[in-house]
Amino acid sequence: MEWTRVALVALLLLVTLGSSRAKVEEENPEFWRSKAKQTLQSVLDRKLNTNVAKNIMLFLGDGMGITTYTAARILKGQLQNQTGEETVMTMDTFPHVGLAKTYSVDFQIPDSAATATAYLCGVKTNLNTVGVSAAVRNGVCMTQKGNEVTSIMKWAKDAGKSVGIVTTTRVQHATPAATYAHSASRKWYSDADMPDMAKKDNCTDIASQLIKNIDIDVIIGGGRKYMTPRGTKDPEYPGKISSWGTRRDGRNLIQEWQSMKAGKVAHYVWNKTDFDAVDPEATDYLMALFEPEDLRYEVERDPSMDPSIVETTEKAIRILQKNPKGFFLLVEGGRIDQAHHAGRAYMALHEAVAFDDAIAKGLNLTKEEETLTIVTADHSHPLTLNGFPFRGQSILGKSPLWGTDFLPYTTLMYGNGPGHKIINGKRPDIRNVTTKDKDYVQLSAAPLDSTTHSGEDVAVLARGPMAHLFSGVQEQNYIAHAMGYAACVGADMRHCQGSLDLRSPQLTWVALRDESRQQEKAVNNLAERQKLGRAYEVLRSGETERQLGMAQLCSHTLCCATGFLRGTPAPLADSTAAGLPVALGHRVNAMNGGAERASVGFGSFAAAWGVL
Repeated sequence: MEWTRVALVALLLLVTLGSSRAKVEEENPEFWRSKAKQTLQSVLDRKLNTNVAKNIMLFLGDGMGITTYTAARILKGQLQNQTGEETVMTMDTFPHVGLAKTYSVDFQIPDSAATATAYLCGVKTNLNTVGVSAAVRNGVCMTQKGNEVTSIMKWAKDAGKSVGIVTTTRVQHATPAATYAHSASRKWYSDADMPDMAKKDNCTDIASQLIKNIDIDVIIGGGRKYMTPRGTKDPEYPGKISSWGTRRDGRNLIQEWQSMKAGKVAHYVWNKTDFDAVDPEATDYLMALFEPEDLRYEVERDPSMDPSIVETTEKAIRILQKNPKGFFLLVEGGRIDQAHHAGRAYMALHEAVAFDDAIAKGLNLTKEEETLTIVTADHSHPLTLNGFPFRGQSILGKSPLWGTDFLPYTTLMYGNGPGHKIINGKRPDIRNVTTKDKDYVQLSAAPLDSTTHSGEDVAVLARGPMAHLFSGVQEQNYIAHAMGYAACVGADMRHCQGSLDLRSPQLTWVALRDESRQQEKAVNNLAERQKLGRAYEVLRSGETERQLGMAQLCSHTLCCATGFLRGTPAPLADSTAAGLPVALGHRVNAMNGGAERASVGFGSFAAAWGVL
């Protein structure tokens, strides 16, 4: 009872002191009403972007759950000498937000391999397996054959786009591996990590798949040691045996990669000086491996040796965006997760802030009308933001409300991990401990050498073409399918079997059944049919809208009624009645002012009406 009274008095005192810290303007109700009205109007004014996505950028914050997201926002503001809570991160500006369910097929709480397979390949799978279905058993090679699944990167490459990986971990790690590899174990980084039975059953290590499975244009991260023969000294740490090459098959995958790119401008670099010297405009391929394993944490990074995630993201985009067909890029803030595993919230949050800066760079280098940008996490961590800290109090500090043992605790704590310390039946007294230090390990409720993941849903934020598809609460594997649909890559091509837009570099058709039948009635005389026939004949012959003349084309009632030249869906009249061939085998692909023919296989327009 006595402690209850003390707690109530302390809480009232906290409320009083906290309210005294409020900004004067925030005490005025009109301040909040005005902000809400502005936000409401911006949402009301929002128009859906239904373009076909030329580019896809997927920013993946490994382990960046909602609590990490919120705490990173506060830290970013406080690093700018603001109170922090009201800070707007770059990812906060994305107009469409949803949630993804992260469980794997066999576990309630997943790992990065199973989740990466879900959001990259569109298929949920088992823990510790990557790029394969749930029919594959963890570490059992013989179950792998025939159960491989392909990724959004493969779909994009097959569609003629350039593709790339940027990560702060090793490029063979679970997240990037799911874009190109198929493995019964995420741990098979090199052949040295594989059991003899797996090799006997013809499974291959992830590093060797990196240079074989997909022709990846840009590869940036760490992982040098898995690419070179056992005993090969590392160029940066020649005296550190643990950094030397690990491969037992004697292969030098870096040299093999270079040989495979003969005739192309391909650069391999391992330090910032050489990296900075790479000219994106004159580069076809780039492999940049800056560490033997994972990259350094952002706050410990040597700027003279290793570029930041912002710099690597920029270099990748500038190389990839030269492709007129667009690109797919995965950018992973992978060490957010690793800092959480170590119970180091300071490191995790600084990694998340750097990740947000990379997102900003990506947006600055691309156009929203043609680039679908997704920000999400693979899973969360058991990090809590608790207590009653004052407004603007350091997110890495201590709660002013102490525990019933009369000892303070930090605002950020873990449910389990290496920070569990009970001495003589009591938790440690941290009154004189600097919890804002980069090496401080947060307190945790249960003792573990490494903090586990947690299983709550993760945020999915989207902007650009078809970003509204990423709203709602969805299964995590839905993300890959929605990206593929938006960009017309992979199996689902419905989004591009449709709208003919003469402004677009890629001209496609959509046959809308009901409108088409209405417009068919308008084609009721020979003159109209001749005009319609002339329009399609121009498209088939490769003439551009400029050659035809917009006025002539739009004189047709069908075109005018449906906004044919304004890029809206153009329903088609009966192809036979219009005197057109049943199947048009060409489309116009206006690139760089020219006209390029490509097979599109329209099939019967009448059949299209019956489907749509």
